[in-house]
Amino acid sequence: MGVSERLAEIREGFERPFWVANVSELFERLSYYAAFSSLPLYLHDKLNFPTEQTGKLTGFFGGLVWFLAIFGGAVADKLGFRRALSAAYLILAAAYFLLGSLAAPWLEPVRTVIPVKSLLFLILILPALGIAMVKPSVVGTTARASKESVRTLGFSLYYTLVNIGGAAGPWVAAVVHERLSVENVFRVAALSVFLMFFGVLIFFREPKRSSDAPPPSIAQTARNFLTVIGNPKFVTFLLIFSGFWIVYWQMYISLMLYVHANIDANATERILSTDAAAVICFQVLITFLTKKIPAFRAITLGTLVASLSWLVIVARPTIPATVVALVVLATGEMILSPRYYEYVSRLAPPDQQGTYMGFAFVPIGIGSLAGGPLGGWLIHKYVEVEHTPAMVWWWFSGIGVASAALLWVYDLAAKPSVPVNSQA
Repeated sequence: MGVSERLAEIREGFERPFWVANVSELFERLSYYAAFSSLPLYLHDKLNFPTEQTGKLTGFFGGLVWFLAIFGGAVADKLGFRRALSAAYLILAAAYFLLGSLAAPWLEPVRTVIPVKSLLFLILILPALGIAMVKPSVVGTTARASKESVRTLGFSLYYTLVNIGGAAGPWVAAVVHERLSVENVFRVAALSVFLMFFGVLIFFREPKRSSDAPPPSIAQTARNFLTVIGNPKFVTFLLIFSGFWIVYWQMYISLMLYVHANIDANATERILSTDAAAVICFQVLITFLTKKIPAFRAITLGTLVASLSWLVIVARPTIPATVVALVVLATGEMILSPRYYEYVSRLAPPDQQGTYMGFAFVPIGIGSLAGGPLGGWLIHKYVEVEHTPAMVWWWFSGIGVASAALLWVYDLAAKPSVPVNSQA
């Protein structure tokens, strides 16, 4: 097939809903990572939450979505992707606007009735509800609205746009924070997803289903949950692998608090663009270089590499070294991410692929929910009280190395049943 024929195939292979959904996902990710990047500074410096509470709330914000996503797919299928996306973007717009308005005078009557911490907790639930419907809707649209000949390319475009949004979000947060104020980061995030609400309503059309099979009910999804919980080997693997995500999420939970206190108080959120930018630039290369490593070993190696990244800051606590640490962290992520989903898909029984893949996101949520309180406690103990900040990163590197060691032991002891050709 010539270049012109391939371009024509690409041009005709994607229906309009594919482009609308994926462009909207770019702006959703931009909004999410802008908010996530600024949240610790907003909570700590603007709303005067103690460091430990800041860690807990930031971890809660980042983690809850990955658990609700288990049920979000069933909700999106019931509503239809158009209604699910439009409702999700409206919820997200309201959530981010309220989050940025917590200290606003017009919310004073509410704050007199509901304590700020309780109000914040309620508001932080809303983004998780929205994102839990966005992700399955966009992934489902990508599958339905692209022809078989270009479907792999479609998912590559989806992954690329997600990372572009992830790279742009912290950059936008930094610009808005510098030129306006930190609370306006959340208002810009709200505007971004609010525009996507109108974009979906105007341009999105429900893609056709590939079959007449009824979507799974929420009750069926709950039964699937019990099915997975009943597989102790798989649950053990998910719990061990959560250690990687505890290490990874410190980029958003602890790093900016640490940098502001110990390196440069004027440093901005744009540092956090490093990870996603590295993935955009080097994921294909890293995948090529590591393709012959068996899947489970790649997961273990990636966990180890990511864990050692924070020791770069221990060796040299500077802004350039922080950027290098984030590149090393991204390298570990690039080594393991594609192989992790490959491993889980092959580990699942043939009739439970969807169920197992849904639960592949659980370690991400555990990592944030556990990493938030831990990060806040470590920053408070070693930065604010004992003034030995390097211990924060020794702790997280140690957790990651221990997780890598447990993965190695798990592989030796459990010997999960996986087809030989998967190299897992």
